[in-house]
Order: sequence, then C-alpha cells, then structure tokens
Amino acid sequence: MITKSDQTRALSLSTFTFTVCFTIWTIFSILGLQIKQELNLNDTQFGILVATPILTGALSRLILGIWTDQYGGRIVMFLTMVLSAISTYLLSSIETYGMFLVAALGVGLAGGTFAVGITYVSAWYKKEKQGTVLGIFGVGNVGAALTNFGAPFIMLALDWQGLAKTYAIIMFASAIFFYLFAKDDPKLLERRAKKEKPRSILKQIEPLKKLQVWRFSLYYFFVFGGFVALSLWLPRYYVGVYDLDIKTAGLLAASFALSGSIFRALGGWMSDKLGARTVMYWTFTACVGCCFFMSYPATHYIVEGIEGPIDFTIKINLPVFVFFSIILGFFMSLGMAAVYKHIPVYYPNNVGVVGGIVGLIGGLGGFILPIIFGIMNDLIGVFTSCFMLLFAITAIALTWMHFYILATEREIDKSKYLPELNKVERNE
Repeated sequence: MITKSDQTRALSLSTFTFTVCFTIWTIFSILGLQIKQELNLNDTQFGILVATPILTGALSRLILGIWTDQYGGRIVMFLTMVLSAISTYLLSSIETYGMFLVAALGVGLAGGTFAVGITYVSAWYKKEKQGTVLGIFGVGNVGAALTNFGAPFIMLALDWQGLAKTYAIIMFASAIFFYLFAKDDPKLLERRAKKEKPRSILKQIEPLKKLQVWRFSLYYFFVFGGFVALSLWLPRYYVGVYDLDIKTAGLLAASFALSGSIFRALGGWMSDKLGARTVMYWTFTACVGCCFFMSYPATHYIVEGIEGPIDFTIKINLPVFVFFSIILGFFMSLGMAAVYKHIPVYYPNNVGVVGGIVGLIGGLGGFILPIIFGIMNDLIGVFTSCFMLLFAITAIALTWMHFYILATEREIDKSKYLPELNKVERNE
C-alpha cells in the first residue's frame, strides 16, 4: 500500500536530485565563457561546447526511461549521477578543446535523469494528480538558475577548475543521499512479488508509432529545448549585446532560468484544473509575442525631414529585455508542465518510454539551438537572430496544435456516442 509519506519522500528526493543534476547539466553556461576566452573560440565553437552536455542528456533519456521502467528509478538514478559526477571532476584536469567536448558528453548524463525522475515519481501517484506532482518535480529546472547565479562567484573564488571539482563533489554526495533514502517504486516491487520479467524493449516502444507522441515532442522541443538553450546562451548574449561583465550577465540570465523553473508546479496545477490544452494555448500565444519583440535588432534610421535628415534608433533597452525574458521563461515553464500532463493520461503503462522520447526531443532542442545560435551569429552578424528562430518554431508549433485540435473536435462531434473518448480528448 502506498502511503502519503511514501509519496512525499519520492517526490521530495526526486525533485532535490533533479535540481542538482540540472545544475551540473548547465555548468557550461558559465564555465564555457572562461574556456572560450582561454582557448580563443568563436561563437560556433562556443555553441558546440555549451550544447554538447545537452546532447548526451537528450539521447540518454529514452534508454534511461526504458531502464527505469525495467529496473526501477532508485538504482538507475544513482548510477547515472555517479557517472556524471566523475566526468565533471575530469573537467578540472584537461586543457584541449577536443577533450573538453569528450568530458562534456559524460557531464551531460545528468540531464538524462529527467526521464528517470518522471517515471519514478509518476509511479507513486494517481493520474488525477500527475500534472501537479510532475510540475513540482520539474521545478528542478531551477538548477539552471542556480548555476547562472552561483557559478560565477565560485569560479571567481576558486577558478574554473575549482568550480568543476565543487560541482562534482556535490553531485556524488547527492547520488549517495538519494540511494540511501529513496525506496524502490511500487510497480517494480509488484513485479518482483509476482516474479514477472521486465517487458521487452520492443514492446515498450510500441507507442512511438503514434503521431501524437511526436506532436508532444515538438511542443517540448520549444518549451524545454528553448529554455535550456537560452539558459546557456543568455550570459553570452548579455555580454555581447549589453557589454556586461560575466557576474552581472549570469545574474540576469538566472532571472530567466528562475522564472522558467519555479512556475512549473503552477503549470502542472493549472493543467490538472483547466486542462493541458488550455495551458498550451496560453503558452504558445505569449511566447510568439515575446519572441517577436525580442527578435527586433537595434536599428538606426535616417528620415528625410522637412529641415533635413532626422536620425533615431529603435532598440530594446536592458530593463525591457530582461522583463520580456522573464515573461518568456514563465510561459515556457507552464508549457513544460502541460506537455508532461498528457503522458501519464494517454500512456499510463509507458511513461518511461514516451516521457523519454519527448524529453529526448526536448533535450535535442537544447543541444541544437545553441549551435544554431552561434552559427547565425557568425553568418548573419545579428545577435537577435536567435529569437527570430525561436519565433518561427513557436509559430509552427502553435499552428500545428490548433489545426490538430480543430480536426479532433470534428471527430468528437461525429463520435458523441463514445463518452470516454470525449472525456480523454477534452482533458488534453
């Protein structure tokens, strides 16, 4: 029997460890700036460096989600965190760009723990509370804000090698803490009691044949992938556009990461009460607006006036930009929770694999987008080009979602004799 104490233990431990993991996962947002300076990297090389851990975190989510379904979240979480901690510590002893990329691949395993935590936490709660509890777990994204806020101070005090060692020790200690105090999830214990063998991987990945899973993945590509990409990229953006020092740039980037994290629990609660579909509409509409304004580059105009040329410049000043970034982060956090509200409802027996693939695509967004941001900077020469790209992605996701919903509602009108179908679709 699952007690409330067991549920609270699972949720609190998972949220804490995911926060630590997310802190490690985004370490290159600050560490990368120092490496860029020391190795004289261009923006494309810098984008690849900060995105490399995101690649591993993304690609590992699917297999980690499957393993969690098979072997339980407790052991999978522990082993993944230990491997990531070792790779983080190795950062302090290497000097070449190529080796930094190799070590960054191992650091990125920390991001894969999201699929582990989603599967582990959802096993303890009924579907009526999935949105809220998974939203609370997702607050662990605040680790990006902790890195942007705290890492500059640690790096200034201990140099960047000291930062890597400090983060590695914290990660290793957290892994041990989780393993000692977490319990095996109830589904795993039930299978052990019945002496059932874990389902085969082929049987587990059957839901991936459905287009719906890939539609959810596109949503997450923007709301999560865009969030991770901007958490990594904004310190560079603030330094380049507003000529700020690394400490100030990190603090302002942390304001975006914080708003994109702490409201995820609110997004989960709203998805339970109002429906995930409604929350997704709000998210994409607001994000399209924010990205449109943030994509406008500083532009100098010369107008031929009656008494001669009139010069003026249109640009977004720093306080206005920070305001838009906080609003963007807020709605991204709501959207992240809304996407994952769908998964336990539609795929209760495949949370690991479906959550893994959705998280994988979202993580790939966090990997691909910073690289594209760097390439666009080098080729186009306009810093706001990153928001031009995000505007296009958001507009596509909003359009696809809207037309899918219209098509679904037409099908529901034709199938009014199927009340259960209506109930499920309206929950979305």
